[in-house]
Amino acid sequence: MLEQFVPFIGLIIFGNIENLILASQGVVQGVNPKILGGLSIIVVIIWLFIGTVATSVAIQYSSYITFIGGLAIVILGIQSVHGAVRNLRAAKRGENNGQS
Repeated sequence: MLEQFVPFIGLIIFGNIENLILASQGVVQGVNPKILGGLSIIVVIIWLFIGTVATSVAIQYSSYITFIGGLAIVILGIQSVHGAVRNLRAAKRGENNGQS
């Protein structure tokens, strides 16, 4: 039974990384961590259900799905780092203005 999920190992790993990146973005934006955690768990359960039901259909497209998932992770990672750097710079400017 687990053999059918082997082509999706990369996507499973990417999905976990994506979840961490999205959580990081939420923290940077000041979202309530309890709400963010609850929504994250709901989304993971939905994806688990979709993945379990749709695996037989999606198995023929696993390489494309993994590529698109990896690309999404890279884009979200860049977006997350960009937002964090922008917030750090804004905070640093605010500290410098307060000291002058």
